[in-house]
Amino acid sequence: MDPRREYTTLRRHFGAQHWWPVDGPKGYESSALEICVGAILTQNTNWQNVRIALDNLRMAKEFTFERLRILPRQQLEQLIRPSGYYRQKALKLQAFLTFVAVESNGSFRKMFKESTMVLRAKLLAVHGIGRETADSMLLYAGKKPIFVIDTYTKRFLAQKGITFDDYDEYRAFFEKHLHRNVKLYQEYHALMVAWGKVQRRG
Repeated sequence: MDPRREYTTLRRHFGAQHWWPVDGPKGYESSALEICVGAILTQNTNWQNVRIALDNLRMAKEFTFERLRILPRQQLEQLIRPSGYYRQKALKLQAFLTFVAVESNGSFRKMFKESTMVLRAKLLAVHGIGRETADSMLLYAGKKPIFVIDTYTKRFLAQKGITFDDYDEYRAFFEKHLHRNVKLYQEYHALMVAWGKVQRRG
């Protein structure tokens, strides 16, 4: 399998995806916050449910770093309830926000200036952040060239007869065969999701 050829095929079929789906014009800090919060909330659920939770935070006027940091956990749980596993996700969000506060005084721009793999290791040490979530934050919010692997990507490769034992082996496969380009990685990941949704409906 040639990942470059498969990308061309997927792009022709599904068209440009233009991920991450951040609503409306925003400054960098607000967009990065929304992407990172979304990356945690989308664990084990679909984006439609995440969007409802994000809208709840906006309508409650709580969707800033400073306000989320001081929001009581019970209130946070209720606002993000549509995303499922809301108690666990509230804990994860609070752990992540504390990390950003300690790591970079609440500045996503400053945090993402850290080298990719050093920051990735730090993110993986935060409660509730696994490799897919960390890599989503790095790629979409931090604009770091790191390939995100999800269930759809693994299924796509399995159909081509390619399987690996470890997440990072999948990631290395794509990064080895593709140019290190943030936009390319973002589009490829989004196209995999588009493909996966069609497969799921079929």
